[in-house]
Amino acid sequence: MLLRRAFLVGSVLWLAAIPLAAFAAGRPSAASAAYACALGVYAIGHVVCHQLPVRSFHLWNTSLPVCARCTGIYLGAAVTALVHASRPSQSTRFGGQARVVLLVACIPTALTLIFEWTTGITPANWIRALAGLPLGAAVAWAIGMVN
Repeated sequence: MLLRRAFLVGSVLWLAAIPLAAFAAGRPSAASAAYACALGVYAIGHVVCHQLPVRSFHLWNTSLPVCARCTGIYLGAAVTALVHASRPSQSTRFGGQARVVLLVACIPTALTLIFEWTTGITPANWIRALAGLPLGAAVAWAIGMVN
């Protein structure tokens, strides 16, 4: 139960931090504390993402701290975590069903990666974000199923 709550809070806060960081970073007159928080979010984003501006959504003339695919993953995880939080607690072992769901959820992301690597063409950011949604949702669903 504690893991579910921590994941819910963490995923929603991280999703909120992504556009807020771009907002703060895009304001030259931002307070130093807001700018420092934005810098922290961009630093964390750099650990998990390539942060290429051409592969990222832009808000307030500033690229988000993670690429479009990562944004989709985090959106899928946060929405699914919120859905899980609104339901009664259901605990089960992380069994074959969850593994199959995770494997199937990887397919859209894998297909976009294979397409990029074999053609040299990068799909539009909205396609990359949509491909990441099932993966984030499946991970959040699997975490919600853990005791």
